[in-house]
Amino acid sequence: MMSAASLSHAEEVNAAFAAVMGDLPDGYVAPEALPDSLLLVPTAPQYGSARKAADEATAAAAIEIQGTARFDLARRDANLHFPEATDAFACALGARITVEDTPRLQQLMARSLVDAGLSTYKAKTEYKRNRPFMENGAPICTPEDEEKLRTDGSYPSGHTAIGWAWALILSELAPDRTDALLARGIQFGESRIICNVHWRNDVTTGRLMGASAVAIMHANPEFIADMKAAKAELAAAPPLSGVDCAAEAEALKIWSSPPAR
Repeated sequence: MMSAASLSHAEEVNAAFAAVMGDLPDGYVAPEALPDSLLLVPTAPQYGSARKAADEATAAAAIEIQGTARFDLARRDANLHFPEATDAFACALGARITVEDTPRLQQLMARSLVDAGLSTYKAKTEYKRNRPFMENGAPICTPEDEEKLRTDGSYPSGHTAIGWAWALILSELAPDRTDALLARGIQFGESRIICNVHWRNDVTTGRLMGASAVAIMHANPEFIADMKAAKAELAAAPPLSGVDCAAEAEALKIWSSPPAR
């Protein structure tokens, strides 16, 4: 049984997540049963450390490609509203996720977004790490979000956790497209660095939390039922159209990220 203090912290985390994301469906996992980011990720990089220096070097490299097609793609990746959010994976998946053609898959993406994003918030609220633009003064790809991002901790990256969770889920549904889907999931997280709203270490730990959340989702019967239905929907989905996959591929070539340290 959870203590009153634990329940209070869970409510605080939920409130922080809702303030950033707005109205969303319930996830598959009770918030108090999600992976504990405070236990799973290292402490946030400290000023003067090698990890912080590596973060700053990567951020400086990302600023150099602002104004390119990759920066524009990062701006689109920042949109977590449906149906635009899952269009990031349309080329890798070979199909669009829509309420008309794949309603259970869209439900799966929406509910897993909640679990993956929320899994990062215990560490976010504990460390309250500044985001890159708050320190380097460079623009971000979504200036309309700047005010709320200033009060939402940077570490770990919730967007990255969501993108990596989606990549893992979609790879399970379409195993023949695993490499393309995982590669796009990686780049979805890299977009947060390019947007100048997350550091390198925020992104790597975000992937860890996304994977951890997906592992727990697999114990939920509703998740398993949605996975089964989504797989059938994908098999019957119409051919991909309305997405410029060649342009996306060219944009993705622009950023070659240095390894995490």
